[in-house]
Amino acid sequence: MERRTFLRASAVGTGAAAFSGTLWQNAALAAPAQNAASPYGPLQAADARGIQLPAGFTSQIVARSRQTVTGTSYTWHDAPDGGACFADGSGWIYVSNSEVSASAGGGASMLRFNSAGTVTAASRILSGTNTNCAGGKTPWNTWLSCEETSTGQVWETYPFGGTAVARPAMGRFTHEAAAADPVRRVVYLTEDRTDGCFYRFVPTTWGDLSSGTLQVLRAGTATSGSFTWGTVTDPDGSPTATRNQVSGAKRFNGGEGCHYAGDTVWFTTKGDNRVWQVDLAAGTYELAYDDGLVSPGPAPLTGVDNITGSTAGDLYIAEDGGTMDICMITPDDKISVFLRIGGQSGSEITGPAFSPAGNRLYFSSQRGTSGASSGGITYCVTGPFRT
Repeated sequence: MERRTFLRASAVGTGAAAFSGTLWQNAALAAPAQNAASPYGPLQAADARGIQLPAGFTSQIVARSRQTVTGTSYTWHDAPDGGACFADGSGWIYVSNSEVSASAGGGASMLRFNSAGTVTAASRILSGTNTNCAGGKTPWNTWLSCEETSTGQVWETYPFGGTAVARPAMGRFTHEAAAADPVRRVVYLTEDRTDGCFYRFVPTTWGDLSSGTLQVLRAGTATSGSFTWGTVTDPDGSPTATRNQVSGAKRFNGGEGCHYAGDTVWFTTKGDNRVWQVDLAAGTYELAYDDGLVSPGPAPLTGVDNITGSTAGDLYIAEDGGTMDICMITPDDKISVFLRIGGQSGSEITGPAFSPAGNRLYFSSQRGTSGASSGGITYCVTGPFRT
C-alpha cells in the first residue's frame, strides 16, 4: 500500500490526477498491513459518550434515531448506515442511509452544517426503498444509495435538491457500496454475498448513470494477481443472477465498503475479514489486510465493513461487531485502532466520512446502546487528523 504516499492530495478530491505508468511501476508492491502503534498515540479513557479516542480528539453526537435533530424540525432515521460528505459553500453536507425496509422508513437523509460545524438543516433525500446499506458519492455531487436485497438497485439521490432516481443499468443484485473513478470514468460496486463479485459500471456518458455497461472482475482464485473485466449481458439479473453470467468471475466473501483514490480502489469483505486493493493502472489486485496474516499479536480489525480515506492517504475501516473499533491503515502498511465505542456490542459502526477540510470524521453506531434500529447514533469526531 505504499503507493498511497503518491495519492495524498487526491484522497478527498473528485478530480484525482492520473499518475504516470512509470510512477506506478516503480511503486513498492504492498504487503498486508501489520500491527503497529497508532500515529496518534494510545487510546485514552472513554469520554462521556463512551468513545475512546487518542489525546487531542473529541466527540459529539449530531443526531439520534427517532429524535429531532437539534436546530431543525427533522426526525433522524432508524439504522443509520453508509454516508459521505459534500462541500457546501463554507459548510458541508453529511448524507446517511437508513438500513431498514421501505415500510419502516428505508432511504436516506442529510445533515447540513455551517462552517463552525453546527447543524443548520436536515431533511429526507430518499424514501420508499429497502435496506439501504452503503453507497458512494459521485464527482457531480450526488449520493448513490444502494439497496442490499437480492433484487436491489442503486438510487441516485440529490443532497442539494432534486428527486431520487433508480439506476437499473447499474444492475439488480445485493448491492453494498459504490466508488466513482473519474480517471477511467467508471463506478465500482461491491456485492454482499458469500459468493459475491466486484463490479464496475461504465456509463455511456460520464455524469449520466441512466445507461452503460455493467462488468465484473475476472481473475483466478489466488489473493493476488492480474485481472480483466467481463461484461454482464443482463444487468437485471433475471433469470440468471449477475454474479453468474460471466465465466471466470472472481468470488469475494461478503463485499462491503469501497473507496477510490488516485489509481487504486480498495474494498472490504466481511466474510473473511479482508481489505483488498486493486491497482487499476497495473491491472493487478492484492490484499491490503487479512486478519489471519497479522503479526505480532492478535488482529485489531475484525467484522471488516465500511471504509473511507483521509487527505494523508490513511484508510479508516469500521467494524461491524468486533470491539466496535474504527481502525486505520497507514500508507506504510501499518494498522492500529483509531477509536473504540464501549457499551454497544449489539451494534456496528457505519458511514465513516471526512468533512471537506479533513478535520472532522462523521460516523454512526447503527443500533447504539439499545441494539435496535431505533437506537442509532450519529457522531462527529474532531481533532488533529493527519493531512
